[in-house]
Amino acid sequence: MSTPMFEKIALIGIGLIGSSLARVICRERLAGHIAIATRSAETLKRAEELKLGDAYTTDARGAVRGADLVIVSVPVGASGAVAEEIAPALKKGVILTDVGSTKTSVIAQMQPFVPEGVHFIPGHPLAGTEKSGPDAGFAELFENRWCIFTPLEDTDPDALEKLSEFWRRCGCNIDTMDAQHHDMTLAIVSHLPHIIAYSIVGTADDLETVTKSKVIKYSASGFRDFTRLAASDPTMWRDVCLHNRDAILEMLGRFSEDLASLQRAIRWSEADKLFGLFTRTRAIRRSIIEAGQDIDMPDFGRQAIGRPQAAQPQQCKAPGVCLVPSSGAAP
Repeated sequence: MSTPMFEKIALIGIGLIGSSLARVICRERLAGHIAIATRSAETLKRAEELKLGDAYTTDARGAVRGADLVIVSVPVGASGAVAEEIAPALKKGVILTDVGSTKTSVIAQMQPFVPEGVHFIPGHPLAGTEKSGPDAGFAELFENRWCIFTPLEDTDPDALEKLSEFWRRCGCNIDTMDAQHHDMTLAIVSHLPHIIAYSIVGTADDLETVTKSKVIKYSASGFRDFTRLAASDPTMWRDVCLHNRDAILEMLGRFSEDLASLQRAIRWSEADKLFGLFTRTRAIRRSIIEAGQDIDMPDFGRQAIGRPQAAQPQQCKAPGVCLVPSSGAAP
């Protein structure tokens, strides 16, 4: 049996990302011991029923004691409070990372509490679904997805490489960039699409209520796919909006200008302009498929691939040796 990368990994938060990490850590034998901490006793109980780890607690400070790797998987607005709570129990040499969708804010919240000798490396795996909670996770979530690090100036290169190798074994490709560039990039590729989806679905809901229309009943694939994004965890997306405000407002401004231009083209029947826009944007979809970030199938292959079975436990035989039920790739 191969030696695990880390003797003990502590997962703070056991939602979609945390529970997927627990499963892939177990499958790949990346840790000798997995400690799971979450504030909700109900969520913790479900994680234990699913056999996602080796120890379970609502005490995050207790969970990180003796850990070699600590992964914080909480809504970004809670990052600072978690860092403050666990700081006294972090051992020297431990790698501390997160999975938050905003990095400038997370660094500002967490860094003041990081003790000397702790390797704080902010991270963000670009993987997810609209589902949340410990039942939503599956080991294949990170396959062929990107994990972005925004290392600080004094980051230890050996620690960064070890964390990079951990995420590679989880299935990720690795990239690094500064926090501001990350936040601007994610504002356009992730945050803005979700905000637009929430807005469109909200508008449709208003129409359903006011006009007694059949918006929901007759929803075609376009509206249906917007509802998938709009079904994402509201706490997480509330925090994303508040903690990446400047970048999101910048992208919303640009989008509003482009939308006004599209409105004019429709109003004045500018057929060539409309055709050119739709042709150019169609090519973006093709390039995403060619890059391996989605597949060219009806429903994006989601029905063909299938969802993980929520009720299936990991069937852990021993710490770090688990049989994880097979499931589909991330959308």
